[in-house]
This record gives sequence, structure tokens and C-alpha cells, in this order.
Amino acid sequence: MLWPQNAMDASCAHAAAARAEPAFAAAAAARHVPQMQALLAQLHAPLACWLQARQPAQGPLLVGINGAQGAGKSTLCQLLQVVLEAGLGLRVAVLSIDDVYLTHAERQRLAREVHPLLAVRGVPGTHDVALAISLLDRLAALRPGERLALPSFDKGRDDRRPPAQWPEVTGPVDIILFEGWCVGASAQPAAALATPINALEAEEDADGRWRSYVNAQLQGPYADLFDRLQRLILLQVPGWEKVHEWRCQQEQGLPAEQRMDAEQVRRFIAFYERLTRHMLATLPTRADVCLRLAPDHSIAAVRLGDRT
Repeated sequence: MLWPQNAMDASCAHAAAARAEPAFAAAAAARHVPQMQALLAQLHAPLACWLQARQPAQGPLLVGINGAQGAGKSTLCQLLQVVLEAGLGLRVAVLSIDDVYLTHAERQRLAREVHPLLAVRGVPGTHDVALAISLLDRLAALRPGERLALPSFDKGRDDRRPPAQWPEVTGPVDIILFEGWCVGASAQPAAALATPINALEAEEDADGRWRSYVNAQLQGPYADLFDRLQRLILLQVPGWEKVHEWRCQQEQGLPAEQRMDAEQVRRFIAFYERLTRHMLATLPTRADVCLRLAPDHSIAAVRLGDRT
């Protein structure tokens, strides 16, 4: 059993697993992770019950899900949503921070006005934080039968999809899962920015303007966004060296025309290296639920934080 026994609602988890099993198996097969079915009773059902028990008296519970590139955030979100809905009868909305990226045109303007590296999506400063806050507020306020369209980002086109293609959520909502590679991240001390962390920073951000801008975003608008989280789940990768390997594996599941090769992935993740290393050092002790991943991508252990 992965889930800590002293935090286990056994009767809830058993019933939720039994009710969710057919939908969970179908979702795991659709995502090509049938091995996850063995974790329904050990992890996903107990986690779903743990979240249910922490719902506020009014409004939905806002849960952040953090994990490095290729850690499995989307898979965890989908499977957890299945258990919360099919197993516990809760209404769940999922929002990815990827879907509130600034548009291509907006990032091009940032690249001209602030730093060329901001044309590349991903780091804090390349999301529409005001939009994310507005969406979370509107999700929390949805009345029965009221509908809300959530943005969708097309990574192949590197731009937001037209509103006609956005998925809709019908209220009310009990739990919001907000996932993203930097969800819950904090800013670094200014002194930590002085030395470049990789060749990208040394060669293309020699004066530190890009990384200083990113850090300032974490101190300002992103702090306002992440302060709204009521619980934080961390998928803790074994180390930075695994991020490249796992992101390359993730690319194989994309359409051929959208796939990056190994060298393209290496450059792409260099944009994420500084903050990923910082989060690996700081988030394991801050997260409410830490899922420690083994080198083979399995879940090796579950640790719960001090907050109940």
C-alpha cells in the first residue's frame, strides 16, 4: 500500500475504487498506462478520499498539481478526476497552466520589449496570469447549470485555440485541479540569479535580464495566483537528469509533425532548468502530498505534509 495507513479512510477508498474501476481502467488504457490500474486502490482512491475530506464548507477545493516535464501531471489529473467523479460523485474541473499561455503575438511583443527568450512559452512571464485568476474565480462561483468555457492551447501552432474550440464546464464544481510544471513555485533569492545555470543562460542571457524578469513574475503576479491554492500535490522526479529522458518519451506520444527530437528537447528544457532545480529543492517540504517517483517512473513513496 502506497498511501500512508495513518491517513487512510479505508471504507471510503474501498468503495470509491470499486465504483470507479471500470472508468479508471478505460482511462488508463486510453492513456497507454494500463499499469496504473494496480494503483487505483493503493493511491488514487485514497488520495481522492483525502481530498474529499478537505473540501471547504463553501465553494470548491482548489488543488495544485506540480511536476517537472514528463513527470505525469496530465495522467495523474485525468485518473484522479475519474475517481473523484465516478468513485465519489464529485464534480471536477481541470485547468492546465499550459492553456493560459500568452498568445503567440503577445509573446513576440514581450520578446521585442523585454528579452528575446520570452518568445518561447513555458517560464513564468509567458502566461496570462490575470486570465488564470479570473477563470479560477469564475469556476468557484459557477451556479447549477451555468457553463464556462476554458481556454485551450494548441502546442502545434504555438497559439491559443479560437474560443469556439474551448471545452466547457457546467457548474457547480466541487474540486478544481490546477496542474502545471511551475504551479506552486516560489521566487529565488536575488543572489541565486547571478551565476548562469546552463549554456542557454550563459550565452543568451549573459546579463541576467531574462532570468531576473522570470523571477520578478514569481514574486508578483504568480505569487498572487499560487496563494489561492488550498492544497498542493507534487510529483517529485528523481533528479534533473531524468527530465530530458522522460520528456523525450513524452514526445513519442505526440503527432509526428509536433514532435521534437532529442536535441530540440534538450534546448527546450534548458528554459525550465533553473526553476525545476529550485522547485526540487523547495517543494518537497512545502507540498501537502509528495509523490516520489523512482527512476523507472513508478511511484516509490507517498509523503504527506504537516498541514491536515
